[in-house]
Amino acid sequence: MSHQSTATTTVRSILDRARTGYETTLSDDERDDLRTEIERSLYDGASTDEIYQAVLQALTARVEREPAFKRIAAGVFRQRYYREVMGDDLTGYELDREYRATFVANLERAVEIDLLDDRLVERFDLEELAEYLEPSRDEKFEYMAIETLYQRYFLKTEENGEHLELPQAFWMRVAMGLAIEEDDPQRRAKEFYDVLSKLEFTPSTPTLFHSGSTHPQLSSCYLTTVQDDLEHIFDSYKHHAMLSKWSGGLGNDWTNLRAGGALIESTGVESTGVVPFLRISNDVTAAINRSGKRRGASCGYLACWHMDFPAFIDLKRNTGDERRRTPDMNTAAWIPDLFMKRVENGEEWTLFSPDEVPDLHDLSGEAFEERYSEYERKAEDGQFRQYEQVDAQELWRKMLTRLFETGHPWITFKDPCNVRSPQDHVGTVHSSNLCTEITLNTSEEEHAVCNLGSVNFATHVSDGESAERSSAETEQADSPAMLDREHLAETIETAMRMLDNVVDLCFYPTEQAEQSNMQHRPVGLGTMGFHDALMELDVPMNSEKAVEKANRWQEFVSYHAIFNSSKLAAERGTYPSYEGSKWNRGLLPQDTVDLLESERGRAIPTDREETLDWYVVREHVEEHGMRNSNTMAIAPTATVSTINGTTPSIEPLYSNLFVKSNMSGGFTIVNDHLVERLKREDLWDEEMIDRIKYHDGSVQEIDAVPDDLQELYRGAFEIDPRHQLRLTAHRQTWIDQSVSHNVFFPSTDGTLLDDIYKTAWQLGLKTTYYLRTLGASQIEKSTLDMAEYGKSQHRNAPQSESAETDGGRRTGEQQTGDDELCTVSDPTCDACQ
Repeated sequence: MSHQSTATTTVRSILDRARTGYETTLSDDERDDLRTEIERSLYDGASTDEIYQAVLQALTARVEREPAFKRIAAGVFRQRYYREVMGDDLTGYELDREYRATFVANLERAVEIDLLDDRLVERFDLEELAEYLEPSRDEKFEYMAIETLYQRYFLKTEENGEHLELPQAFWMRVAMGLAIEEDDPQRRAKEFYDVLSKLEFTPSTPTLFHSGSTHPQLSSCYLTTVQDDLEHIFDSYKHHAMLSKWSGGLGNDWTNLRAGGALIESTGVESTGVVPFLRISNDVTAAINRSGKRRGASCGYLACWHMDFPAFIDLKRNTGDERRRTPDMNTAAWIPDLFMKRVENGEEWTLFSPDEVPDLHDLSGEAFEERYSEYERKAEDGQFRQYEQVDAQELWRKMLTRLFETGHPWITFKDPCNVRSPQDHVGTVHSSNLCTEITLNTSEEEHAVCNLGSVNFATHVSDGESAERSSAETEQADSPAMLDREHLAETIETAMRMLDNVVDLCFYPTEQAEQSNMQHRPVGLGTMGFHDALMELDVPMNSEKAVEKANRWQEFVSYHAIFNSSKLAAERGTYPSYEGSKWNRGLLPQDTVDLLESERGRAIPTDREETLDWYVVREHVEEHGMRNSNTMAIAPTATVSTINGTTPSIEPLYSNLFVKSNMSGGFTIVNDHLVERLKREDLWDEEMIDRIKYHDGSVQEIDAVPDDLQELYRGAFEIDPRHQLRLTAHRQTWIDQSVSHNVFFPSTDGTLLDDIYKTAWQLGLKTTYYLRTLGASQIEKSTLDMAEYGKSQHRNAPQSESAETDGGRRTGEQQTGDDELCTVSDPTCDACQ
């Protein structure tokens, strides 16, 4: 048989197997046409792997025309991967049998070569777990998900990169690693496996990387405070390197360092200030390759009363002295309420050097305001060596200008983080983390650690018959679909147990991290698939119904996260620093919003009405305490949402059609919900596809699309960013940490930008994350007749003409490349997730 005839047979057999269940999408005639196209691209003698790659390229090129092709492509990828791992091209019973046998054999091999913990073969019945695997769940992965798992997550040998894990073996290995110290590890591994493999809950990326390994660094985020001492500064660099090495994203507080020009008494010379030390931190960040899979990622925080703050907000500029720039690390402003009040009132703001105001960084709320005002009086009386008075509004405008130009500094608010912290009795929240969702205490002795994972709202939407609705949701229900609350409650119970296990199982790169995590045991249960679930329910995100969903759904998550942490406390004991905490004082997250109102002397315009039987939770916490100092944090979920095939975190869908790029390649993303609805309306055809492409994924200016669908399928830049802030403010009520909130800004109007970030503060948000702006579209339009659609129909994509604006913040091609450093050009960096 010739090479060409062999290729023909192979291409046809690959397509026939992959299109099972999708015969209407890829008919016999279409399959033959596709086969001919693929064969033309192959040279004589092409290898089987090259044939598979050619088939994948042909299929993925058709995703924008028919989303089902990403499922067909995933089927092709699975065929190729099964063949790679199992050494043969199997189907039916033989595939099923070998799948299970390979799980046992490769796990035992991974233990032998010291990749996995010996206890995985000692404490578990591998044959029984092999039989428990559900290989059919591999079909849940879309093409981009399975490709991403293959490139980065599936276990492989260090010597030659040989892959050892099939998809369900991957989930089972993660489950076993998290169940390894349970009283009944076999039963718990099965329980954990089911939640994971059904894509109902997914731990963060470090947990997926390292669960069950000989170095199980499972934690997502680390927060540190650098002291104003040369020895401690350089110790901190070492700690940063060690924490980053094992895949943690870093949030570093630099506010304690004295400002430039401050006197160093031991040498009698003036300090160079914080900026040169931040440059070294930048280079440490750039040098680290986390777990061999991701580049180092960190964020430096500085309080806006620090005398070096004006220089700090210039760190990301493309111009100026390179030695005073940090191109490879992120920056965030740590802003007290008093500053925002001064901005509102058009008053002056005083900058200090921390060595002359040593207690200021540890104070918050009214205590901070009183002490700050006292220091201002002392400065005016000539009691300080150096200080500077500036116009608060001017400093705020400069901050926002730099944010728009460079994407930094991120805007984070000190007082909500501290006033609402459950752990206010044992220290201060000095900063957030890399992705701004973690708000934990740090000190010289403690590196805060957080362990993250997210429940997937989209896999908890049912047809409504078995779902439990709240009274508010029942009144507003237009769709038979509804969030299945009973199912979600069960998932949260399992998820909280898994997250608590991470605390005990984790390998800690520093003593300070271990001490902190064992003392407080914080975890961060987050959510993803919010917009995906809303679309299932026919609820536009740009609506008051969406606000209600955000509020009530997060109340439900909070109820069960807190309740299950308290149940774990009854089983395993409270966390060591529980006594004196807000939990111990009878204060739950929703109660602390009133505290913030009292500190500010103004209302926080959010709905805190309790619609669940919270008295049950309060009584349980009073009797049994809490297992975890913190229970919730909503992280970006950039990569785990890709694995789950859903929308990231609490964010709106980026666009109905765009290209997402990461280290695994470029992937066309199409809104399946929109395509399905347009098909139902008999509107999905070549012309509609081209119009959506022309409008960069938007349907707002396509008259043929009904008004209700235009509203339902708004993209991220088509929803008022202040409305998105309201969604987060309402869910923030119920959360003891914070929310990683990207601001999607479809304008160049500085007045609007000012209003957005003032709104964030007025709503009581603790933190914000990236500012996303519109830029030039990257959707390929080479096949379009541009004259046919006319420029009048094209939505403009405004972008500042500043040379510093681009920073990679583009609409059409959403950058997620882990081969790049975690910078503004990577707004969906998955350092935390």
